[in-house]
Amino acid sequence: MLHQLLQTVPQVGKLEWIGLSSRSQSVIQPVKQVEVRVDTGLVGDYHSEHKPGGERQVTMFQHEHLSVVAQLLNNREVKPELLRRNLVISGINLASLKKQRFRIGDVVFEGTGDCAPCSRMERNLGEGGFQAMRGHGGLTSRVLSGGTIHIGDDVVFLGEKSDSD
Repeated sequence: MLHQLLQTVPQVGKLEWIGLSSRSQSVIQPVKQVEVRVDTGLVGDYHSEHKPGGERQVTMFQHEHLSVVAQLLNNREVKPELLRRNLVISGINLASLKKQRFRIGDVVFEGTGDCAPCSRMERNLGEGGFQAMRGHGGLTSRVLSGGTIHIGDDVVFLGEKSDSD
């Protein structure tokens, strides 16, 4: 029964925000669309282009957690670019995509693990930023099939990767 529940995600999410970092430690710049390549990730993102083949090709953050992190910091708002993630997704629980395949627009990803916060959150969000992000860091993923994604694209659960894939 539990396995069946884990393999059923009826919600369809939405891509709310896309961000790219052109250099190590550079400011994340929002874009409206981006080309996504197998084994590297987002074209124009430093981390994708300099660490190909890894499990952290694209990072994602749960849109609904923006307000949670803001509340934990006693702030009115936390901007996505401060979190240093590539994509912000709403309407689907990112935890349900861990170790699963999913599609954003026409691009297929596999969730590879939790995206733990780094010490940079203290600098970006202020004192307590690291602790506020714990448990809310998001998801790491790898690209299984490429294409172009756009803000507003659907995020659809596809299930476990089969041996024939």
